[in-house]
Amino acid sequence: MNGNSIGKVFVFTCIGESHGLIVGAIIDGCPAGLPLTEADVQSELDKRRPGLSGVSTPRLEEDRVEILSGVYRGYTTGAPICMIVRNRDVDSKPYEAIRFRPRPGHADYPAAVKYGGFNDYRGGGRFSGRMTAAYVMAGAVAKKLLNLLEIEVLAHTVQIGKVKLSKRVSYEDIRVNVYRNAVRCADPEVAALMEDAVLKAAEEGDSLGGVVEGIALNVPVGVGEPIFDSLDSDLAKMLFNIPAVKGVEFGAGFKAASMRGSENNDQYVVKDGKVFTLTNNAGGILGGLSTGMPIVVRVAFKPTPSISKKQRTVDLKEMREVDEG
Repeated sequence: MNGNSIGKVFVFTCIGESHGLIVGAIIDGCPAGLPLTEADVQSELDKRRPGLSGVSTPRLEEDRVEILSGVYRGYTTGAPICMIVRNRDVDSKPYEAIRFRPRPGHADYPAAVKYGGFNDYRGGGRFSGRMTAAYVMAGAVAKKLLNLLEIEVLAHTVQIGKVKLSKRVSYEDIRVNVYRNAVRCADPEVAALMEDAVLKAAEEGDSLGGVVEGIALNVPVGVGEPIFDSLDSDLAKMLFNIPAVKGVEFGAGFKAASMRGSENNDQYVVKDGKVFTLTNNAGGILGGLSTGMPIVVRVAFKPTPSISKKQRTVDLKEMREVDEG
């Protein structure tokens, strides 16, 4: 099974499975001398921790990080950093019944074919949203490095189902409000509507998708390379590695297709000796290089495929259609 690592200088390797012993992250390329403790990583994992609200997975994991290598006396050593969380709330028995009956919307069928049935399918295995715990651990280290460069990354939910955040919110709104509600929306009123929509869909045995907007502030001009190592393609690859992501757009994104050049072009101005643009339809990236404006990206997530409604699938042993749910 290839494709478990990403990056060239800061290399992140994701390890573990949903119902295996652990989920973990290995970071190679982090310089020595960076202050890093388990508490730094834990504070980020606590934001992700499942099972704490009615709109998230009921799986209740403690997710206590253990740093096994690469850190000594509160500082990185320059050696690979290995971090794990142990899977505790695991009940694999229900998955025996679906071993040969792939769940619609999950990777069960293509994974079974690709790996000849030898893959760990329990809880989705390597394809589970559980693997994002490793992303958070790696992100905690990356965040520490970005802080040294005074680069700040924000994110907030702008849509769940048909409920959209239509008004502009400030960066401060995002900083203050996002972790005050379960859906991570920067507007409390819209957050309440989003939560209601999720709960209503759940009552009907269904689920909803959504859109998350990410913003990177203070990124210097010129980060990235042209052609195959463009900043937007590198970011898009990592974002598409998040389970359930089906679309990524930067700046105006698909709306740019219906705009004229005179509308889409971001015009340059000088203020206090610095170059800015009046608009940011490019989303802070042109020609694969950062422009110095905020990098703005929106990520579309498909509805959670684990639902209780009856659905049509197949029995791979008997090669016949069946209804499950």
